[in-house]
Amino acid sequence: MKLTREQKKALLISTREYAQEVRWKSWWVLLSTIGLLGGLLTVAAMEFHFALRVLSTLVAGLLVVRLFVIYHDFQHGAILKDSIIAKLLLEMVGFLMLSPRSTWKESHDYHHKHNSKIYGNSHGTFPVMTTEEYAKASWLKRLGYSINRHPVTLALGYITVFFWGITLQSFLVNPKRHWDCVVAVLIHAGLVVLLAMTNWVALLMAFILPMAIGSALGSYLFYAQHNFPEVEFRTEAEWDYTDAALLSSGFMKMSKVMHWFTANIGYHHVHHLHSLIPFYRLPEAMNDIKELQNPKTTTLSPKNVFQCLRLKLWCTETSTMVGRLTRRKRKAIASVAAGS
Repeated sequence: MKLTREQKKALLISTREYAQEVRWKSWWVLLSTIGLLGGLLTVAAMEFHFALRVLSTLVAGLLVVRLFVIYHDFQHGAILKDSIIAKLLLEMVGFLMLSPRSTWKESHDYHHKHNSKIYGNSHGTFPVMTTEEYAKASWLKRLGYSINRHPVTLALGYITVFFWGITLQSFLVNPKRHWDCVVAVLIHAGLVVLLAMTNWVALLMAFILPMAIGSALGSYLFYAQHNFPEVEFRTEAEWDYTDAALLSSGFMKMSKVMHWFTANIGYHHVHHLHSLIPFYRLPEAMNDIKELQNPKTTTLSPKNVFQCLRLKLWCTETSTMVGRLTRRKRKAIASVAAGS
């Protein structure tokens, strides 16, 4: 549904009442999540029945996603703003999850201001090239682009997205601004060495695997909520904040259990419309505001996951995301672009 400028303004105003946290609830979701995650990691690390340890590891991996979204909300200023205790707790969460404040906030704030813009800097998001850009690019640039969006890159998000992309690469680009990235790496290295020296099984079950599971799921969620079959992209001149939220940020249908584990990040169109709405109020806003009730959607079903992962490029001719270009098609596009 196309909205007029007046309707967009009214929609933004209508979301303001939901951008108010319930303070006790914010503390409850933070402390209960930390407590539950800590308990599961303890079980995974100790000499319990192996099946119980495996189950604890898997559930802990899902809770890593929930805790990360809570951290993400705090960095937006949606919850526990101005609390020194919350700041200390969540700064440590950022270090442990290889997303220190300086690099995460900078890249994520940029993402919210530039989501779905084409022909622009892809800082803070998975890059999207047009078919023309891809056809004219060097083989090295095409290779880098393909690797960045490859399913294996998402599956290994702990290393590729968080350790390399968010933490180490940010430090290498600007060491002075992102000094806290070194702190994150040192904390991680210290924990790995300490656990490896004492109990390598505990290292695997209570640290590496939960982080790997949470990072893989988190990487895919971030990717799929802006790279789905019905997504729309705009040039800088055509870009509009409200359209970017409603047309380029999807709603991921999940079970109530998965919405809980992912802290409602699947209500992504609502979040992009007003990032100060606490995650626990996103469903409320969607249920109450008519314009938010028919979003573009995807799911975690194998079919939908495959559909999202195969999308590679934005085709300006059809205004749709398309898959990989054949060599013949790429040469044809490059030839047309060169002659125009």
